[in-house]
Amino acid sequence: MKRRLVIAGLLATAAAPALISHTFGAAAVAPKNTNWQFYGGTLGGTKYAPLDQINAQNVKDLKIAWRVPAAPPEALLNGRKAPVGNNYEHTPLMVDGVLYARSETGPVMAMDPASGKVLWVDTDAKEGGRSRGISYWTDGKDARIFALDGSTLIAVNAKTGKRYKDFGNNGAVDLTVYKDQRANSPVKSFNWSSFPIVVGNTVITAGVPELDREKAPPSAKPALDAPGDIRGYDARTGKQIWQFHVIPRPGEFGYDTWKNNSADVNGLGGTWTWLTGDDKLGYVYIGTEAPSNDFFGGHRPGDNLFGDTILCLDAKTGKRIWHFQTIHHDIWDFDNPAPPTLIDITVDGKKIQALAQISKQAYVYVLDRTNGKPVWPIEEKPVPAGNIPGEYYSPTQPVPSKPEPLELQELTANDLNDFTPEMHQQAMDIFKKYVPGKVFSPARLDQEIAMLPGTTGAPNWSGAAFDPDTGMMYVPVIRNAVRTMNIKGDDNSQFDYDRKGEPLLNTNIEVPFLDIQPSKPVNGDQTRLPITKPPYGSIVALDMNKGEIKWKVANGDGPRFHPLLKGLNLPPLGTPSRASPLVTKTLLFMGEGHDGPGGPSRIPAWGGGKKFHAYDKATGKMIWEMDLGSGTSGAPLTYMHNGKQYIVVALGWHDKPSEIAALALP
Repeated sequence: MKRRLVIAGLLATAAAPALISHTFGAAAVAPKNTNWQFYGGTLGGTKYAPLDQINAQNVKDLKIAWRVPAAPPEALLNGRKAPVGNNYEHTPLMVDGVLYARSETGPVMAMDPASGKVLWVDTDAKEGGRSRGISYWTDGKDARIFALDGSTLIAVNAKTGKRYKDFGNNGAVDLTVYKDQRANSPVKSFNWSSFPIVVGNTVITAGVPELDREKAPPSAKPALDAPGDIRGYDARTGKQIWQFHVIPRPGEFGYDTWKNNSADVNGLGGTWTWLTGDDKLGYVYIGTEAPSNDFFGGHRPGDNLFGDTILCLDAKTGKRIWHFQTIHHDIWDFDNPAPPTLIDITVDGKKIQALAQISKQAYVYVLDRTNGKPVWPIEEKPVPAGNIPGEYYSPTQPVPSKPEPLELQELTANDLNDFTPEMHQQAMDIFKKYVPGKVFSPARLDQEIAMLPGTTGAPNWSGAAFDPDTGMMYVPVIRNAVRTMNIKGDDNSQFDYDRKGEPLLNTNIEVPFLDIQPSKPVNGDQTRLPITKPPYGSIVALDMNKGEIKWKVANGDGPRFHPLLKGLNLPPLGTPSRASPLVTKTLLFMGEGHDGPGGPSRIPAWGGGKKFHAYDKATGKMIWEMDLGSGTSGAPLTYMHNGKQYIVVALGWHDKPSEIAALALP
């Protein structure tokens, strides 16, 4: 018999009020308990908490309070084994004295926030699967955790861990089947690395479905992919309320941005990242991805709404309130990688309810979240065309006037590795083989270009953190050039042309790295150094009231362990990985991310690091660090429990089981 673990006394703890205020008065006493009720701390994804028990004076005293497997024995259901790897990109929730998390083998488990001890697990898990988060909802009487179990949406009772059998079909909503499904687009599976969110009483999903080609009916125009439509479900019943077509249907707004009726057969355009929302406005905000295919769009001429778009929808009805397309006709895989961060700022004396959408191409699009109008001008600027037969090239792309780009947007000879004359010469020899390309330079046919930012982007899914007290936003970025070109599709390809690309590294330096020696080389790049100068991973601090970069610092030492760097007097090189920031009343925290081998983020195989840092958030000066033994694979959270502040973070490394660790003062 499957056991359900419940510690009744802990679950019956009196509910503490949710953290509402951003600030405490000068004479206020720090609260005994505060929540981290949303993945990003707030529904708007700010990753901020006004806690200061841990501060610049005592952060050096932080210790590991507890450390548990991400797949503890109680969560190893249905004969599953704890996986080994670095893909546990998860952030738990802390609500009213209980820590909720995904285990590595199932959708939901509850834990004691002071010890990490498992209170209960969801024993009905069917498929499990990886996901970066879960969501909490309450109407004051009932409290539920929403999560994905494979291709299904589930609701779990927050007190008992039991599923609601009257939710959906016997406790689950099949996300491969939905109302108004396009006839030529039967869905095989529902893929989403993120998670459903709740705005009001609506659960909203926005993943990327996989087309079931075997079940597709005979048609003169079979679908290339299924659309990644956005759907709203009733939080109590699981009934689908609405559906928004990310690929417009005939007669709908945006259909004319697909020339030759190409919207009828194209798909994707959903989202890989998580969503944010504004409960007061009743809006949900979504950053969508490119339509199919990522690197060739000759079969979809036009701007292709609502691909690569910031969408604002009414959470109750799914009605489009406004939209802003960040890329017209994406052929770079420049999906919106992170959710819009909701920020309240003051610009030229005017208070604005804004949002900030960070992008792979290193721009930040800042819009009024009530109406979608740019806070600072965003100009359509001419961009070059390529030479791919049949491709459509948008003549312009939207370029923000503020803030300035967060990273390099073109690789030049001045940006090449110059640690030694020999390395610089080799980098120069490699660089001369490629056509330099500025941002939005398209891949060319059978002619490689040097692309920076690469397809991994500068920012990515780790997103930003925003301090509402100071108006500062903190964004992790990486520098990862790639070489790319398009080649003719073969007989097995759906498309006439596709991309061929690899990281751009000093390819002849074949000295193995000392601390990463997998049994099989991963792209070969654990033995090579980047072609570019550092920093390879940075934190960028932006004054969002002015739209200005205030400082930029390297995050971590980077690949300093490489034998060729021994004895060189180099500054911190920065670690290229998907580390996420956390900002508190006094400090900025960020790890170095998980390592590259086996990871999904296409970071260099030598990327990632095992240290967790605290920075002075006003200057970027690092004031503390701790080696956690694995990389921070998820975004950190912080909360107060029984008068003690904890910082909790998911950990992962390519050769270790994933963990959840909590830090606190002695």
